[in-house]
Amino acid sequence: MSPSIETEFRQLSKEKADIAAIDVFSDNLRQLLLSAPLGQKVVLGIDPGFRTGCKIVVLDASGELLENTTIYPHPPQNDTSGATKTLTHLIQKHNIEAIAIGNGTAGRESVDFCRTLPQPHPISIFSVNEAGASIYSASEAAREEFPEQDLTVRGAISIGRRLMDPLAELVKIDPKSIGVGQYQHDVNQPKLKESLDSVVASCVNSVGVNLNTASKHLLSYISGLGPTLAQNIVKYRTENGPFKARKELKKVPRMGEKAFEQSAGFLRIRQGEHPLDNTAVHPESYPIVEKMAKDLGCSVDELIKQSTIRKQIKVNQYVTEKVGIPTLNDIIKELNKPGLDPRGEAKAFSFADGIHSINDLKTDMVLQGIVNNITNFGAFVDIGIKESGLVHVSQMANRFIKNPAEVVKLNQEVTVRIVEIDYARKRVQLSMKDVN
Repeated sequence: MSPSIETEFRQLSKEKADIAAIDVFSDNLRQLLLSAPLGQKVVLGIDPGFRTGCKIVVLDASGELLENTTIYPHPPQNDTSGATKTLTHLIQKHNIEAIAIGNGTAGRESVDFCRTLPQPHPISIFSVNEAGASIYSASEAAREEFPEQDLTVRGAISIGRRLMDPLAELVKIDPKSIGVGQYQHDVNQPKLKESLDSVVASCVNSVGVNLNTASKHLLSYISGLGPTLAQNIVKYRTENGPFKARKELKKVPRMGEKAFEQSAGFLRIRQGEHPLDNTAVHPESYPIVEKMAKDLGCSVDELIKQSTIRKQIKVNQYVTEKVGIPTLNDIIKELNKPGLDPRGEAKAFSFADGIHSINDLKTDMVLQGIVNNITNFGAFVDIGIKESGLVHVSQMANRFIKNPAEVVKLNQEVTVRIVEIDYARKRVQLSMKDVN
């Protein structure tokens, strides 16, 4: 019986470990997908490199490619004058509002170079996590979107779009390629996929999507829609122009009443025909809001914009057999923050000057960093060099910490102190204790 019992316990332990690892990956993925977006702005995306140069793309406010080129400001070419001339021309020509730079090879050097550029107006410079960008650039989705562009240009486009809307871009990539988990290749793959797909769908539906700019990949995660309906929506939008109202969705081929009922509340239309088209209020609840506005002697638009009017709403008056207090409270809650993105807004971050490689580090040095991965045993922090440093769970606070997620979140800005540097193995041990 001994071998049988041993096998059974090993299997049970493996299943328990799998569940723990999948939970960590799911939590990290949720935080990453809900990263703050920059929004609809004209962005210059840079996929940095030394020998092969930096791939440059210009994206309009909707994420469409306007122009692309390559510059060589770093060794061995060191063509800084040519690179400066090219970037200055693009910034002025397209009225660039932000610059997104991949955080891989030559990332810090590219950030420093862009800071030296003459700026006709204030331009924010962002270092963007490019994990998985190369996977996207070689994917079928990328080939379908940009069939005439090579892999390097697609990678730069992905970096720029990640800054504008991380959620919309990351849903195109297999979550396992994003690199925010632990042991993801060793756990039960079907369970991992099921959990990650559920997280993606949950994030997409909690944020909602812009019906007139969302890709078919993003739309396919909306409740009630799938790949076929998502493709039909994009095709209808291409042939007939932007949607002007949610009810127009019913004209999309194969969009039945049930699919419309399930999906409409998660699809937003900015400056649509109806003021509620840019909110999470479902079309079937529009008559309720319209009655509220009528009873208060104002328009729906005024009801949304003026909090003093909304405070006069007596919710109990609108309870019916089909509509209860919870639904009405949700409607009021949405009217108080119509179309508000729960993710906030992206902010620029600067690493310490003069820190570009592990050789620039010294013990007890205090630096600012960004958390880029969380595991059960600690968190990895990007401090501006190629290698991420590890803050062990025991070094996170002056109290006992069971789970690193109690203290940190992905993309959180933290202050860390260098405890130990292993130059040979390129490992950096960090601490968050007594650094503030």
